[in-house]
Amino acid sequence: MGGLPKQTSVAVIGAGTMGSGIAQVAATAGHKVCLYDAVPGAAQKGKEGIARSLNRLVEKGRIDEQTSAVMLARISAVEDLASCRSSSLIIEAIVEDLAAKRDLFGQIEGLCADDAILATNTSSLSITAIGADLHRPHRLVGMHFFNPAPVMALVEIVSGLATGRDIADTAYATAEDWAKIPVHAKSTPGFIVNRVARPFYAEGLRVYAEGGTDPATIDSVMRGSGGFRMGPFELMDLIGNDINAAVTRSVWQAFHCDPRYTPSLAQEELVAAGRYGRKSGAGWHAYGADAPAPSAVTAAPAPAPNQVLVEGHLGPAESLVTELERAGIPHARTDSNEVDSAGALVLDDTVLRLTDGRPATELAAELDEGHKLVLFDLAFDYARADRIAVAAADQTDPGAVAAAAGLFQALDKDVSVIDDIPGMIVARTVAMLANEAAEAAYQGVANPAAIDLAMVKGLNYPRGPLDWADRVGIEWICGLLSNLATVYGEDRYRVSPMIRRKTWSRKGFHDDG
Repeated sequence: MGGLPKQTSVAVIGAGTMGSGIAQVAATAGHKVCLYDAVPGAAQKGKEGIARSLNRLVEKGRIDEQTSAVMLARISAVEDLASCRSSSLIIEAIVEDLAAKRDLFGQIEGLCADDAILATNTSSLSITAIGADLHRPHRLVGMHFFNPAPVMALVEIVSGLATGRDIADTAYATAEDWAKIPVHAKSTPGFIVNRVARPFYAEGLRVYAEGGTDPATIDSVMRGSGGFRMGPFELMDLIGNDINAAVTRSVWQAFHCDPRYTPSLAQEELVAAGRYGRKSGAGWHAYGADAPAPSAVTAAPAPAPNQVLVEGHLGPAESLVTELERAGIPHARTDSNEVDSAGALVLDDTVLRLTDGRPATELAAELDEGHKLVLFDLAFDYARADRIAVAAADQTDPGAVAAAAGLFQALDKDVSVIDDIPGMIVARTVAMLANEAAEAAYQGVANPAAIDLAMVKGLNYPRGPLDWADRVGIEWICGLLSNLATVYGEDRYRVSPMIRRKTWSRKGFHDDG
């Protein structure tokens, strides 16, 4: 099924940042656009904002002045809702309030043609609930654009219980025609992105709340080791802690207070203090001309090892063997696992293991007396990682920590020593992202390919969480989550049935068949 013909008119209701951005996208694609806002003069201000946006594109050489003028001429700022009655697609982008949206769509349905498509840009409200009182609820669909709409590629096409498949398919094809990347999703709390992304913030907040390390270090590890463009705390500051906390609370309440989505007391305390982030001048980090740049905890330089014994297979960290070779560090390999039952790097009496979700202090009890245990975190790509987190068992002395730091420094990485937190930073976050994505797939919210695409295109993740699980090993993800559940004794870390199913079948999320 194709998208809407270019000669059809599109109406956008709500001329704020999102509405104006969507209007610009539709006009850029060749549609005439009717831009309306209930606040007098707001639609004209929205069009003026679009003009400034197009002028910036001209200044950057991406479009010429004539093209800009043509695009802007397609947009009409109107002062009454009835002016939008002839539009074939009407997109609502008003305040995120269920009652307000239901009232608006009741008005729109009474004005527009019977075959008009009604779309809501809601980021989390139920499509089914929004359309519950409509006479033609099958014509209502979610078209969730991401901010800024002209720049962000993803559009979630969300179907409520009544949404017609032909309507969802037309919205999908139209988004494609508008040079966007659409994904189909079922109407559930948070849809795909706002649901699956919760652990990205939640696990960082928990590491901080448990005294694992400070926000600057967590951010730096998530960037330098995890491959994310931003760490959770700097991203929360950018979004606004008030907004981020509100979305978390909304998802938590919508899932009947499921512990997986429990809001952070630490973040709520920050919001109560008015420290919203960049917009208020302070959040997890300080902002302003005189504000110091966030600084991660970094270990002092230590000597490189003389010899490394590689015992067994290192699992997701196996590429470290290649890095040893590249750095010219003498090493030998044995498959005997004499020192440690799991794969490990052994430096004299210091044993380095990839975290498996259990604390180093617990794992150290399994080692022969005289060996000191240090855990290290997962990396998106150990070759490209420029920072790694390590954590020592309570039984481990500072000399062993220095030895571990020296090894990773010899591999050209900064080292952050954190407290003995189960699952460390990157590993627990990636495992929980994969778990939430698997649960969304299991519940039919979207298929694995759509979920991964949404997380990469909607949030710039380095890899989709289910693809990441396939690459590190679903069995490893399952084991780490099981260990977290045991250590914490909380339902928050329960393993998705889909993760267990894939572990038993030995099939990845993206395997054919």
